[in-house]
Amino acid sequence: MTRSTRSRKVLTGTAALALTFAMTACAAGNEGGSDSSTSGSSSDSAAVSGTIKGAGASSMEKAQNEWIAKFTEVAPDATVEYAPDGSGTGREKFINGAVSFAGTDSAMDDEEIAAAKKKGCTGDTIQFPIYVSPIAVAYNLKGVDDLNLSAEVIADIFSGKIKTWNDPAIAKDNKGVKLPSTKITPVNRSDESGTSKNFSSYLAEAAPKKWTHEPDDVWPIKGGEAAKGTSGVVDTIGAGEGNIGYADASQIGDLKAAKIKAGKEFIEYSPQAAAKILESAKRVDETSKSNYAVKLDRGNAGEGVYPVVLVSYAVACSEYKDPETANTVKSYLEYAVSAEGQKASTEAAGSAPLSEAATKSASDALGLIKTD
Repeated sequence: MTRSTRSRKVLTGTAALALTFAMTACAAGNEGGSDSSTSGSSSDSAAVSGTIKGAGASSMEKAQNEWIAKFTEVAPDATVEYAPDGSGTGREKFINGAVSFAGTDSAMDDEEIAAAKKKGCTGDTIQFPIYVSPIAVAYNLKGVDDLNLSAEVIADIFSGKIKTWNDPAIAKDNKGVKLPSTKITPVNRSDESGTSKNFSSYLAEAAPKKWTHEPDDVWPIKGGEAAKGTSGVVDTIGAGEGNIGYADASQIGDLKAAKIKAGKEFIEYSPQAAAKILESAKRVDETSKSNYAVKLDRGNAGEGVYPVVLVSYAVACSEYKDPETANTVKSYLEYAVSAEGQKASTEAAGSAPLSEAATKSASDALGLIKTD
């Protein structure tokens, strides 16, 4: 069930100048002395006001709520809203011009960007990483507090090939753990979900012989339980003994999460372990000045790296019909990717801070937004 939009009021003048100064300082801190900044010069003295609406990934709902709350403290003359309707819905709303910005766990492809150009985005569509978080493989199994899972075993579980918790393949990596004969029920997203795409991308890269499905926002297999949104998946896992599913780690609550094999060891999820995977990330299109989508190497994550990771993107336009909207979108997203904004989302949602390269990408992308 879609949760209600969280909105906060935000204002201008001196507060907006203070916000811009803070964001510039934070960006400089993130860049280790680089002269790049996440603050566009044309918005430095402009008032932040009006209403902007965003929609998209439910995985980053906690982070968006925190960014809105913190942004509100220094800019109380605008309204920022974010509806956690899911990545697919967020991209669709952006393409159709129903929202000013979107959040998505799956980057927009060339076809979607072209569609936005014809409908809702009068300029170029810009997209860049804004939120990085581990995806937890959460489970509900009484008496089993520690669980190790490899990519091959996870693939067989979600494919329906491993049907009970005491299967020899699970027992092999969990010596000394008393595993019950409880039936396994995999839980997946029923809606279009970037989390599904990121999770299936991990399986396809780390266990290609076991998982032969093309990564997609739409879950490819039927037979388990399906639930809408991150909260729906988490609730469904918790409602049934033997259930297992995938969700943004910040939102699994009291559910237990498996340690995932990377190299020769099993890694517990953490922001620090998830952040390491960005060190080997490459841009999908090195030549683009507006598309900063990245490709993760989940199949060869290496020692100490938690490999089941989602990268969520902010999507916006380089041109808006009115400067007020452009200025507020730019200022809000500048705050989100600043050192202060990333610290806030780490504390609220357990996300991993953006890398220096990702911060630079955000600065370059946001610099394209015209605020005159």
